[in-house]
Amino acid sequence: MSALTEYTITALLLIGGAFTLVGAIGLARLPDFYTRLHGPTKATTLGVGAIILASVVYFSFQGEGIGITEILITAFLFLTAPISANIMAKAAMHLGVDVMEGTKGNPWEQ
Repeated sequence: MSALTEYTITALLLIGGAFTLVGAIGLARLPDFYTRLHGPTKATTLGVGAIILASVVYFSFQGEGIGITEILITAFLFLTAPISANIMAKAAMHLGVDVMEGTKGNPWEQ
């Protein structure tokens, strides 16, 4: 494996770890339920996507080719994370979960 490949894998892992860390911090620190949904669904999805891409690059250069496992994991992740966040937000709206002070607009009250 060449040095460029190793640098690429390292960069993808660092980027993925950084996005995942930002998503976890957002989940812990943001003030209400609706803003907390953004951490795991957006930043963490990108983070795990970068980590899986690093796995694809690594195993491709090991001579094993692109595995169907990584492709299926990526497809499942990118399909289910936004859908589940949308369903949780709609359920919270119907249950009347409070929003933080200063939130502008309540489209579900129109």
